[in-house]
Amino acid sequence: MSIVKRKGPLAGLRVIELTNVMAGPVAGLLLADMGADVIKVEKLPGGDDTRRATPPEINGESAAFMMVNRNKRGIVVDLKNAAGVELLKKMIKSSDVVIENFRPGTMEKLGLDFPALSALNPALIYCKITGFGLTGPYAQRAGYDLIAQGMSGLMSLTGEGEGRPPVKVGVPIGDVTAGILASSGILAAYIERLRTGQGQYLDTSLFEASMIHTYWQMAMAFATGESAGPMGSAHPVAAPYQAMPTKDGWLNVGAVSQATWQGLTRAVELPELLADARFTTNADRMRNRDQLIAILSEALAADTTANWVLRFERQGVPAGPVLNMQQVIDDPQTAAREMVINVKHPVAGEIQSLGLPIKFSGGNGVTDRGAPLYGEHTLELLKEFDVSPAEIDALIKANAVHALVGATEVA
Repeated sequence: MSIVKRKGPLAGLRVIELTNVMAGPVAGLLLADMGADVIKVEKLPGGDDTRRATPPEINGESAAFMMVNRNKRGIVVDLKNAAGVELLKKMIKSSDVVIENFRPGTMEKLGLDFPALSALNPALIYCKITGFGLTGPYAQRAGYDLIAQGMSGLMSLTGEGEGRPPVKVGVPIGDVTAGILASSGILAAYIERLRTGQGQYLDTSLFEASMIHTYWQMAMAFATGESAGPMGSAHPVAAPYQAMPTKDGWLNVGAVSQATWQGLTRAVELPELLADARFTTNADRMRNRDQLIAILSEALAADTTANWVLRFERQGVPAGPVLNMQQVIDDPQTAAREMVINVKHPVAGEIQSLGLPIKFSGGNGVTDRGAPLYGEHTLELLKEFDVSPAEIDALIKANAVHALVGATEVA
């Protein structure tokens, strides 16, 4: 099915994003790429902390910031300034969604909490992202991805084996997943609002976002009362299902059913494994996994990763190479799925970014617009929200906003 380039399914939805660093910006990015008009409100001074997350940088602009904030418009508002708070209220009154990740209690002190804002806009959907959620003994704790990974159990499951130092997942999985959960919850609330006309308040956290990746291991703990440990790339309930060395690299092989197990023995030309009582069923293979992996690793060392992928594919056995970032960028499947896109940034120029991992037959909302410069759209947005020229001048003079005019910053 060909993808029609249109405005995206969320065209017309206005989102005010009051977030910093990653989880909130990921939520805003996903909504923007599905067509929403996402307005990133940054603090004064300094803006999003990720603007200073360097290296790497491109022409002085943070690569990290540009990745998760493209396809948005940016405005800078000082929320410690009463005029800035009133401006934000004006913006929210005619918007659909607010996403924020301030410490619990911050928005209440500013008079920008859900009860106050829903009184202005009863249809408002308000999403809060925190470290641990808004209830429970840890509700007031600050949270980072690393902390959430440790407290969710993920780090007890990640690594090479028992007795080795704890290892976090190599990507900020709690941050990214919290952003995905936030966008999913916002869409669910939006569907309900279409039926009822009423907005609502929702919250999610890095803690919960990390924890939901432990479904298999939690099932084992619920069933046995015992906690699983790290297994490298292996699977807790299936074998062979892990990375193994080849002649020139590493290959992931997943033979989790009896049919794929049989296909694997044909691919590696070891039919005698089918008659080996140690490997008859998946339970047998799990009990004797170390011996099985030793046999398969020896066989796989005889050929290249690319050749093994083809041999396993012919037998219907899922298999694939372990790629680095640049290899993923260059992979033809990445290109076919439009997962690397080019965006235009006013300072960094034309740069690459990750695309939307959902394809809509009616068209996505992804554009080629890069992340906003600090205060780039302040004046444009003030005009859109019917702020008069005199009021704009007053806001600038009061340092309630920061605007970028051409190549000159006005603060």
